[in-house]
Amino acid sequence: MSNGLSDGALLRLVRQRRCVRRFKNDPVSREAIARILEAGRFSPSGANRQPWRYVVVDDKAAKQAIRVECERVEVLFHRNAPAELAAWMKAQGITPQKPFLEQAPPYLIAVFYKTREPYAVPSVWISIAFMLLQVEQEGLGAAIYTPAGARLNRILLVPDEFRLAAVLPIGTAADHRRQKRYSLSQMAFQNRYGAPFAM
Repeated sequence: MSNGLSDGALLRLVRQRRCVRRFKNDPVSREAIARILEAGRFSPSGANRQPWRYVVVDDKAAKQAIRVECERVEVLFHRNAPAELAAWMKAQGITPQKPFLEQAPPYLIAVFYKTREPYAVPSVWISIAFMLLQVEQEGLGAAIYTPAGARLNRILLVPDEFRLAAVLPIGTAADHRRQKRYSLSQMAFQNRYGAPFAM
């Protein structure tokens, strides 16, 4: 029975996906964004409660307000980060400045979840994962940005019963760098931790 994917197509999509923080100024169709949202909407959720809500942002002033708020909490995050994490961020060139929220991506998708729903956190992250695969299928790039403590509800008029999970800037990637991945033998075991998974 065919599911419309050739053998290995989904795995190839997963392997080529990467986090993008530099974007070209190319336009992105609303149809592509709609398909990305549909991928998230059809993801599984605990007790089928579908706790996620998506706010698509293309308004320049709204994106600027989101950036200002996110940079405010990033300054605090960087100031209080443990030494090891602070050193890693410095080595990676990660600073409190987040120009990728405003300068180039045509769209931001702010993903919220209803806090009182059962299994809300794992459910919303499964939804985000499905969306990221569709982003890749569309030939686009996205970042998974999690600005802890950012008060985007008031900017986007989202009710307080929802909490921000992530902001996904979406556009045409200008940065194609890949991060090193652990090998399967380093991460997968059989029957007990440390026993190699038999291929």
